[in-house]
Amino acid sequence: MSLKKPAKNQPESFEFNSVSLEEANKIISNYPKGKQQSAVMSLLYIAQKQNNNWIPLAAMKYIGKFLDMPYIKVYEVATFYSMYNLAPVGKYFVQVCTTTPCMIRGANQLIEACKEKISQNESELSSDKNCSWMEVECLGACVNAPMMQINDDYYEDLDKNKTLKILDKILNGETPKPGSYRGRVNNEPENNRKTLMDLKNA
Repeated sequence: MSLKKPAKNQPESFEFNSVSLEEANKIISNYPKGKQQSAVMSLLYIAQKQNNNWIPLAAMKYIGKFLDMPYIKVYEVATFYSMYNLAPVGKYFVQVCTTTPCMIRGANQLIEACKEKISQNESELSSDKNCSWMEVECLGACVNAPMMQINDDYYEDLDKNKTLKILDKILNGETPKPGSYRGRVNNEPENNRKTLMDLKNA
């Protein structure tokens, strides 16, 4: 059972803008006739992206009508998956991985930075209502631990100071460069290592 609760303050209506509508119709066209309900997860993501990183109840009802499926089924999907936000998270949504590889590599330092720069509590908007953070399970970038995700971008090979600088930028309305913060390309080995023997002799 999901523990996520919709926001108390809800907009009265929602509909896709022209860009979202075009994207939604393109996705639906990939499914056989009569199977358009299979696109519900993608359409929820489109709605979240359009609505500043969260999905209001009106959007779920709109998607239900759009796909000709009961509203409760859309609601079930939205409340089950952790990638959907049912309340405002701000323009910048920071997700810090604290699963074992990141934890071992110092994810707690990233949490400290978020508490200092954004808010003391996770899932709590910053004072300017522009940003929030939360701990999440594995984001699939274990080789580049510790890491965090801000909206759609990954920031990897971090420590507290690097995280503080990244957060300062987003809080100032800037877009920090995603990727490794130790200068690696993707998840290449450091110091030109190519084999386990190179690692052993390093």
